[in-house]
Amino acid sequence: MDNSPTHSFYEFFAGGGMARAGLGSGWNCLFANDFDHKKAKTYAANWGSKDLTVEDIRNISPEDMPGQPDLAWGSFPCQDLSLAGGGAGLRGDRSGTFWPFISHIQSLRDGGRPPAIICLENVLGTLTSHGGSDFNSICSALSNLGYNFGAFVVDAALFLPHSRPRLFFVAIREDLQVPHSLRHGKAAHPWHTSGVLNAHKRLSEQVARKWVWWNMPMPKKRTQNFLDIIEENPVSTDWHTPAQTTALLSMMNEVNLAKVETAKAAKVPMVGGIYKRTRYEHGIKVQRAEIRFDNMAGCLRTPAGGSSRQLIMLVKGDYLRSRLLSTRETARLMGLPDSYKLPKAYNEAYHLTGDGVAVPVVAYITKHIFEPFLVSQNLSKVMEVA
Repeated sequence: MDNSPTHSFYEFFAGGGMARAGLGSGWNCLFANDFDHKKAKTYAANWGSKDLTVEDIRNISPEDMPGQPDLAWGSFPCQDLSLAGGGAGLRGDRSGTFWPFISHIQSLRDGGRPPAIICLENVLGTLTSHGGSDFNSICSALSNLGYNFGAFVVDAALFLPHSRPRLFFVAIREDLQVPHSLRHGKAAHPWHTSGVLNAHKRLSEQVARKWVWWNMPMPKKRTQNFLDIIEENPVSTDWHTPAQTTALLSMMNEVNLAKVETAKAAKVPMVGGIYKRTRYEHGIKVQRAEIRFDNMAGCLRTPAGGSSRQLIMLVKGDYLRSRLLSTRETARLMGLPDSYKLPKAYNEAYHLTGDGVAVPVVAYITKHIFEPFLVSQNLSKVMEVA
């Protein structure tokens, strides 16, 4: 029996290799790229450096990318598309790296080795950035490359105790037939949100003709809760002193303090995720600690400042403990196994995971779109390794 990988891929903007983790052992990485040397070091520690090119995507040439991949994955930077960003969109220095990515796909086409599938991942702000023109630009670029495409939203909360909705574009070369089982005739819940519908309506008639309403089944109900991923004795951070926990409580308004009291009255262990946010109260800026007790963590952010780092509060009756979310917990919230090697520096590890794509989401798209499509194109190849 041949247990070699069945499919191949490129992983652009690779970070720590979370798309690679989601694709799984059935996929062979031909090429991976990231410009961040710290992230690349972690990538190499977990996956090896043989296929990794650490370089600005603008400086890569077609000769650096071997073979013809089945999939080109691109989780391009979100900073300029994020609702919390500066609003530069695809004209920004970071999110604008989308254009060199598209240029590389064009080079592959010109060289007779275009990928069968392109998958792009980014924040929901992509739907509305610059009044929707950035979304239009992405769709037009995929269309001009000769791909049929569609976009959908997947929230990691379907699989993990982590609120993290993200936008995915899946594009298929137009010379390849998409099986009817993989496409809907219309939008489908929960993948095609009102934001996706509104963005789709703004497409030109020519571009919209290449749109695909991708079909995926609903996943089974998630069983893992936030409490399940909490470490009793974390290595990367320490539990607060009672005085520090009291100080954190003093930063909460009446609504959030009431949430803590409700959790205490429940008489069962509960954990809440906390972010510090600046609020205006009576015309004055006040820093508030805001907590949620819904069995989920808030969306991980990259730790540009102290307020971007999520804290937790563990409640066991009247007993309260608080601290920063540990780096291992951030990895678990992204679906990475405990065997995954993280950087030792706290902010470096948090930045790596907060910038990544949730592993189970990639695995689900792979199982229900990528692999069924590739099987439909080349049954003989799959039968050889079955």
